[in-house]
Amino acid sequence: MRLAAAALGVALAAAVAGTGCGVRGPEVPAREVVTPLLQQEADALKRDGEKLDPVLRVKATWTVAGIDVKERPNDRDKPWAGTIRFKIRSEAKNERGLVEVDEFERHFDYVYNTAIKRWIFNYQPSPAP
Repeated sequence: MRLAAAALGVALAAAVAGTGCGVRGPEVPAREVVTPLLQQEADALKRDGEKLDPVLRVKATWTVAGIDVKERPNDRDKPWAGTIRFKIRSEAKNERGLVEVDEFERHFDYVYNTAIKRWIFNYQPSPAP
């Protein structure tokens, strides 16, 4: 009787553990799936960044310097981190009519959210001075 009760307890525990392991979060997409989606984000940033009010008489050229996708192995909800790097060149006429050129780099950090299947901006506030 004791042996049967112990066997039943072990079987019940195994069944509960088996169903608990079956509960998983959203499926983690492959790097080959998320990288083109981050490229689409880069294209949208470039398009929006180059749209400037003509009254300002500033022309901006955004060039994608690189797209990096890194795995976040311990986070099933946000399994990928991405960075889009740009080289930006702006040209503006000064009060004397001469063109002033400014070149700088910017980067934008993202994480891939499996619940909504999209890259979302990963805001990192700068430390206070």
